[in-house]
Amino acid sequence: MKIEPCPLELLRQARTLYSQREVANLLDVNQSTLRRWQVNEDVPSYRVDSVRQRILPLLVAPANDDHVFTFIDLFAGIGGIRHGFEQHGGRCVFTSEWNPYAQKTYLANFPHEEGHLLVGDITKVDAEDVPAHDVLLAGFPCQPFSIAGVSKKNALGRPHGFECTTQGTLFYDVARIIAAKQPKAFLLENVKNLLSHDKGKTFATILAVLRDELGYDVHYKVIDGRRFVPQHRERILIVGLREPCGFSWEDLRLPEVGPKLSSILHPQDGTQAEESPYTTGAKATVAAKYTLTSNMWTYLQAYAEKHRAAGNGFGFGLVDGENVARTLSARYYKDGSEILVSQGPRKRPRRLTPRECARLMGFPADFKIPVSDTQAYKQFGNSVVVPVIEAVAKIIKPRVIELMARNQEQASLSLR
Repeated sequence: MKIEPCPLELLRQARTLYSQREVANLLDVNQSTLRRWQVNEDVPSYRVDSVRQRILPLLVAPANDDHVFTFIDLFAGIGGIRHGFEQHGGRCVFTSEWNPYAQKTYLANFPHEEGHLLVGDITKVDAEDVPAHDVLLAGFPCQPFSIAGVSKKNALGRPHGFECTTQGTLFYDVARIIAAKQPKAFLLENVKNLLSHDKGKTFATILAVLRDELGYDVHYKVIDGRRFVPQHRERILIVGLREPCGFSWEDLRLPEVGPKLSSILHPQDGTQAEESPYTTGAKATVAAKYTLTSNMWTYLQAYAEKHRAAGNGFGFGLVDGENVARTLSARYYKDGSEILVSQGPRKRPRRLTPRECARLMGFPADFKIPVSDTQAYKQFGNSVVVPVIEAVAKIIKPRVIELMARNQEQASLSLR
């Protein structure tokens, strides 16, 4: 005889993983109703089935597999967004990244798996060749959008809708895959300036495509990575759900106070093992090559002084372990000026090592860096703050599972 799981026990287990608000939203009840069920130890009979259908998938992975949902990773870089979603039970089934150096780092950390396809240029991929997936992830580059008149396009027999407004941009490739595959959710990441690009027209076009053309319930928020890592890094995150299902940014849990740079710097006291070529010797001292040359340090000081005299704020960012750094950029390999680590009075400062950059972006300690320093600086400067993505994935996951449950319910009804 089949034994059905107790709904109160399912609620208890769900509350160990999710907030009361998140569980209430998933069940389409208010928090006071959920609290009453738990206090009185009584779930109304007409809600028992929905509790089981919506909560059980949160707690149990599908049979013969260890993933809860699937996703694709577009403009993947070195896999920061993928890592965040894998931490919450996602399995990547398709990756697109055109840069061969980024591919090398990606494959070193996410070895090829059966059933997973990695392609280069997404603009050359037919959307129908992209596998089915529950969540689409994309850290797409921001490019200028050319917004032409739809009526003129119609008169000329040319594409309209998002094909008209976004053709020639990489966002178009995100949109066409969403249109073709209809994922249950998506997460798009970009620089904060996307909001103001072209006086707001670019972002307005993106929202119009996602909401009006593709029909998704869209939410966006700018998040500063300094809540998780010692770096001021503001990025916009855009979440879309195929159907409204209670998603709210209020469910996002951000630390009140973020860490200081001392948490990511090499201690240089022997408490960490030597990691060549970044550190050397018994105390794992930072290699001399990361200290600025006399010429470079003189140039940066003169450059900063010139701009100070002109009343500008341009210059280098000198920090120590008690500070929070400026934003790490892809140009860091050139002079390291935005984040220079003080080595004491009368000593020239140094750049961060690539390992410190990995920590600054929140990558795990065992993240492999198989490329040159120049390529590593570019890759980490273009990456996401991994703990931010993990936190966002946590609040997207229950919404995706709810939509999966709805699909299953609709499928079973259609068979009756």
